[in-house]
Order: sequence, then structure tokens, then C-alpha cells
Amino acid sequence: MNYSYKTHGTCSVRIDISLEGDRVSDVRFIGGCDGNLQGIAKLVKGMKVSEVETKLSGIKCGRKATSCPDQLAAACREAYEKQNSCHPILQDS
Repeated sequence: MNYSYKTHGTCSVRIDISLEGDRVSDVRFIGGCDGNLQGIAKLVKGMKVSEVETKLSGIKCGRKATSCPDQLAAACREAYEKQNSCHPILQDS
């Protein structure tokens, strides 16, 4: 599943994410510190959404309340939830 997330409070303006099940298959940041964000994108490739959240949630950038890694964690969670809401679990009646 491909998902675009509009960031809040960071230099990057958008994060494009691809998920395969509960794993991150690709990440692309639009804007921000290009080299650092390319590195983060490569590091999280193949990780489970829950692992990305555990490692990156709550990271702040200077005096800002958030950071690009923190926004990536939020983006992964939102993409995962969107993916799963599109495919509800069917129950036998």
C-alpha cells in the first residue's frame, strides 16, 4: 500500500510510505535535511510499523515538539491503520 502523509511542525512537508503488510517497504521524504532523511528511510526499510514507532516516536528536533523521525512514526501508524480499515476482517455468521 502506498500512502502520503502531510507532516506537521517539521522542515519536511510530506512523507510517502509504502507498506507490505505490517512492514515498511519504502519511505521518501519531501523537503527537510536530505542526507539525514535518506539515511533514516534506509534504516527503517523492512522494519515493522511497531518497531518504527518504538524507535522514533517522541524524538524532538531542537525546541520543536516533533521531528521528521517522530512524524515518520506517526505516518507509519496512520498508513497501517488506513491499510487495515480498507480490508476489514470478515467474521463467520
